Amino acid sequence: MMEKDAKIYVAGHRGMVGSAIVRELTRQGYTNLITRTHKELNLCRQDQVEAFFREEKPEYVFLAAAKVGGIVANQDALADFMYNNMILEMNVIHAAWENGCKKLEFLGSSCIYPRMAPQPMKESCLLTSELEKTNEAYALAKISGLKYCEFLNRQYGTDYISVMPTNLYGPNDNYHPTHSHVLPALIRRFHEAKTQNLPYVTCWGDGSPLREFLYVDDLADLCVFLMNHYSGNETVNAGTGKELTIKELTELVADVIGYKGEIRWDTTKPNGTPRKLLDVSKSASLGWTYKTELREGIRLSYEDFLNNPMRAER
Repeated sequence: MMEKDAKIYVAGHRGMVGSAIVRELTRQGYTNLITRTHKELNLCRQDQVEAFFREEKPEYVFLAAAKVGGIVANQDALADFMYNNMILEMNVIHAAWENGCKKLEFLGSSCIYPRMAPQPMKESCLLTSELEKTNEAYALAKISGLKYCEFLNRQYGTDYISVMPTNLYGPNDNYHPTHSHVLPALIRRFHEAKTQNLPYVTCWGDGSPLREFLYVDDLADLCVFLMNHYSGNETVNAGTGKELTIKELTELVADVIGYKGEIRWDTTKPNGTPRKLLDVSKSASLGWTYKTELREGIRLSYEDFLNNPMRAER
């Protein structure tokens, strides 16, 4: 168990996941949190990361920093996604180990699992067949981070764990018109269509892919729970165990936002993976389940979007 005054470093504290972890730690009464902005500490620079760890010696690390993006960003910047994610995670995990960090938690993504993995996807299906090509670069980097944690545990007896979230959404999301994930992109698009009185909104694909969504504050709750209650080489899935089609999601977002126009589908655009549902029986057996239902989560996210106009420009 982490002591309430233990020195805890949250890498990526300005991102959606990192900021949620900081909120949750603060809520639970942890008082000694360390954060650094990208300007203060470039995690892609090994010398800077090593100097930071030597100086601060954090006892616990939540590694939530990453270069992330939706289907367009992943396809346009394959090399950048692989390099930046691989370098920053290796720097942080290695420096944590060198400086005697008690426990580290690495945040991955469900895209690490094979494209045609049996559904729902168990943690054990990792590396059993090929990855989805549209986010292969990101997935390979995340698999490497997860495996490095496992190999440190095996070789040096460390207690480094990893958690693999499904699609996330919530406060501090990225609402960029082309570089965001599906749910925040829909929030922005329907908000703009509503304010501009547009007669219809066009969405990518045919609406058939199935997706699962987890509210980011629920993930943060699980992250702190696992840091205190789980040790092991295998990752832990973070999700709801529930799924819906992109078409159903689109209609739900339109309903929450109050857009009354038509929804059209551009079937010349890619669908992405047909289905991505996580098997969440492992986190359930540890005693954890999600709290926020999707409609309520979308309402809270829309509220966040409206209250933070600058965020939409990212």
